[in-house]
Amino acid sequence: MSLTAPTPTRQAGLAQLALLLAGSCLSVLGAVLIAPVLPQMTDHFAGVPGSGALVPIVLTVPALIIGLTAPFAGFIADRIDRKRVLIVAMVGYSIFGTAPLYLQSLSTIIGSRVLVGLCEAAIMTCCTTLIADYWSGPRRSRYLGLQTLLASVSATVFLGVGGALGSSGWRTPFWLYTIAVLLAVPMALLIWQPARVASSVALPPIPWRQLRVPCLVTLAGGVVFYALIVELSFVLDEVGVTATATIGALSALMSLATAVAAGSFAKLSGQTPRTLLPIAFGLSAAGFLVIAATASVPVITFGAVLTGAGTGLLLPTLLTWATNGLSFAERGRGTGLWTGTLFIGEFLSPVLITGAGAAVGGLRPALGLLGVAAALLAVSMLWIVPHDAARLNVTHN
Repeated sequence: MSLTAPTPTRQAGLAQLALLLAGSCLSVLGAVLIAPVLPQMTDHFAGVPGSGALVPIVLTVPALIIGLTAPFAGFIADRIDRKRVLIVAMVGYSIFGTAPLYLQSLSTIIGSRVLVGLCEAAIMTCCTTLIADYWSGPRRSRYLGLQTLLASVSATVFLGVGGALGSSGWRTPFWLYTIAVLLAVPMALLIWQPARVASSVALPPIPWRQLRVPCLVTLAGGVVFYALIVELSFVLDEVGVTATATIGALSALMSLATAVAAGSFAKLSGQTPRTLLPIAFGLSAAGFLVIAATASVPVITFGAVLTGAGTGLLLPTLLTWATNGLSFAERGRGTGLWTGTLFIGEFLSPVLITGAGAAVGGLRPALGLLGVAAALLAVSMLWIVPHDAARLNVTHN
């Protein structure tokens, strides 16, 4: 039996794209939705020993689990069935995501969040893999850029929704996890498995040499991408901006820059990663250095917009670079490995910045140090990215 996808007899359209993009946003929901209610949770569990350290883990542990398990989710997707894995994960996401509505202990809530992370790993891997399965060439590049764009926009939306729902109590935002089971119904009807590998046929080995460099760069990219998503509100607080509405508005400007850059990726995808990655890391570096150099709110906002533009170009470039050369039978595992390295980088980002801040004397100096590192990455891409790295809009099945 052939291990590559056959010529499709069904043509994916707007309905399939909308469902896969919506599914891709669920990991963002898990990452930011409950951020506004963490202070309320801390007060609620004040009597629990170590609650000050444990409550933030409720927010961050899914990202760590995604990083650790996405490669395994990719293996299951390649071996079993992308659609089946996706539907099961969507249902599980709603079950485990809403568990804090009735769980009483902090430890069991953290346990439910671990299971949410497992489901998110499968959802992210399957949605991204199916986008690459259904489309190729410039369309694939356009839709992967759109995936990053919507993730950036949805982060801002989910933060606002989480804050609004949190006014009714810290448990209320968890109701939003029911959206996954509602999406699972049209997914079951409209999504299909492009091909299936017989259980008696061995999967081809994953092309480690091809994936090694993109995934290592993505690990660093995850640190850069997540830095201001976590830290911008603290930077603004340091310089005297304490109004939640103002912080939200300035964060939205950064998200808008990310969305615009991600939206431009399709037009730029005729370039190679050797051309685009220095630009992406360079813009991010410039933004971090601007923020580190001033206490002026308008200038800090300008720096955040620069970084947002850089990260908006960064992720679709890295993802397309990593997955474009993969065959159908390799794509789930390759996408899972890429997703895992990205989320490990995101999980490490605040840890590294906190450690650097302790060493260099504060948050903004730490971001300046990250800016220097991103600038070095921008230059090093000219040596790290192979000369023969394919253009990003090439067609592969």
